[in-house]
Amino acid sequence: MKIKISILIIISCFCLKINAQDPIFTQYFQVPETINPGFSGFEDATYLGLIHRTQWPSLNLRVDTEYVFFNTWVENIGGIGVSILNQHENNTNYNHLQGNINYSYHVKLANDWFFRPAIEVGFGTKSFNFRGLVLSDQININNGTISSNTSDPYALNANRNIAFLDFTAGFVFDKKNTRNDTDLWLGATIKHLNKPNISFVENGNVPLDIFYSLHANYKFPYFDKNDMLISANYMQQGDFNRLDIGTTIKLEKLMLGATAVTNPAKNDTNSHLLTSINAFVGLEFEQLRFGFSYDMNTTNIGRTNGVYELSITYLADCLICRNPSNTERRK
Repeated sequence: MKIKISILIIISCFCLKINAQDPIFTQYFQVPETINPGFSGFEDATYLGLIHRTQWPSLNLRVDTEYVFFNTWVENIGGIGVSILNQHENNTNYNHLQGNINYSYHVKLANDWFFRPAIEVGFGTKSFNFRGLVLSDQININNGTISSNTSDPYALNANRNIAFLDFTAGFVFDKKNTRNDTDLWLGATIKHLNKPNISFVENGNVPLDIFYSLHANYKFPYFDKNDMLISANYMQQGDFNRLDIGTTIKLEKLMLGATAVTNPAKNDTNSHLLTSINAFVGLEFEQLRFGFSYDMNTTNIGRTNGVYELSITYLADCLICRNPSNTERRK
């Protein structure tokens, strides 16, 4: 007996969502490794941290995402990083867990420019709670009961857990001008180069769409040694795209910022160009960096209570008193 139409619709929509959207962090400018492996060792120091993201806590579509990362710079070798990503959807118990290892090589160019090509190899698993689905042959209309058994071939052949390899390539061009204390980087990423199969059905084929990203960040001083950062990040995956444009000001140890999230494609007539405004506040101490952001929805999706994101980064080198050898290496 076939699965009920409503169940098919739910699963189809869910698979489309998985296929079309990677986890995206509001604070990518704080931890750019989330979008590009070329940032491994970018701080010229050993550092580790965590980002936690809660999306739409007031809806049944609540999603919690964690990203744990470790990066270090190895002299004469390059940047090496390790990260773990976990994403969990509360309503369906869908879970995505993935570990990544990345490496970036630094090439010195003319006029203080550096080129950082990078690769990332990941091993991921996805799981889904099919026990929560009720199939039509489980329903007994006569006595109003639901059986725990089913003969449906789709359910019998469905995998609760799938595993896959994932490959990513990226690069970053960056220039740090010590004379006027400006910092500029430009980067690009291509994720899921091998288009891994994420189908939950045995012998099924649902290739994960390639994720493209172009991103840039420019930091410059203003007033009394304060800094301003302007950042942009364009992302494309399948039929969906997104453009984030933001600015952050740094007042000694305090950082304040805002980002406009836009949907340039506007896939249907009900789509909004501006989807959210994301506010950010951060603090920097000698070896710690904290960040908190709140995404305020601007669409008609309803009351979601927004998106919360908290990040913490620990650097083995002091944020203020970096090792002079790093400056020498850039000369």
